[in-house]
Amino acid sequence: MKTRLLGDLTVSEIGFGTMSFASTYGEAPDKAEAIRVIRGAHDLGVTLFDTAEAYGPWTNEQLVGEALAPVRDEVVIATKFGFAIDEETGERQGGVNSRPDHIRHVVDASLARLNIESIDLLYQHRVDPNVPIEDVAGTVKDLIAAGKVKHFGLSEAAADTIRRAHAVQPVTAIQSEYSLWTRDPEPDVLPLCAELGIGFVPWAPLGSGFLTGKIDANTPIAPTDFRATSPRFTKEARDANQGIVDLVNRIAAEKQATAAQVALAWLLARTPFIVPIFGTRKLERVRENLGATDVILGEEDMAKIEAAFDDLEVAGARLPEGLLQLSYR
Repeated sequence: MKTRLLGDLTVSEIGFGTMSFASTYGEAPDKAEAIRVIRGAHDLGVTLFDTAEAYGPWTNEQLVGEALAPVRDEVVIATKFGFAIDEETGERQGGVNSRPDHIRHVVDASLARLNIESIDLLYQHRVDPNVPIEDVAGTVKDLIAAGKVKHFGLSEAAADTIRRAHAVQPVTAIQSEYSLWTRDPEPDVLPLCAELGIGFVPWAPLGSGFLTGKIDANTPIAPTDFRATSPRFTKEARDANQGIVDLVNRIAAEKQATAAQVALAWLLARTPFIVPIFGTRKLERVRENLGATDVILGEEDMAKIEAAFDDLEVAGARLPEGLLQLSYR
């Protein structure tokens, strides 16, 4: 697989997000199968693996650490801090916590769960309005000096916040939701990344599965699946958004590719500093999605997609209101 640069960090041009191995999409899969899929992704060329203390909480980091232990020197492991989680019970308390002492505690705990000596890429999961971003960046800078962290990232941060953090400790990557039907980073964040030499890592590049064409208005969504609480995944919203999937399917037919491959290829064609991370529980889907690197969307293709998209309107907010309030601060 080809590589790309997130700042000065070299990674595979598509990465693997492991959140789906927690209970985010319903009951978590068998551990042995999860390890097989994660290792299979590496065998297929993936070198960037993304997790977080909040996935589980905690269990996902343990899984990723065990799965990647045999190839630790060949991969980049990214994890995150920033949500308020009870340090004794592991229960989510709601809200965020990026106090310097909390960051240091989380990093030590993440290192232990991942069973590694240094975190390759450490993201602030969500911006904490009660802690100046300069204090957050300064704390991570100290952790880098101590050898516990190698690179600093921010997730769902606003452009001004990114600039302020970067002035204290260079930011390697920004991770935010970005896909054909979620275009929020385009006006401010992506231009800033280009200006400052920061990489951009889109999460949910397949629209949490919707852009693959395998979900429609009649697809049942389990109550334990996070999409059951998403305004964009109500039956009415899925029905209204079917035109977006139809567009992707038309391009896929022209390119003799799958819808998922086209959605990922569109991101790869946007700028050379974009490295999307998809998530799946199935190795065959990993193989399919990585095939996006062979789908070439030229300027004419991109213009055609953009023109068609201009005639579409996305129904439903991308996240529940509580999570939306934590974004772009």
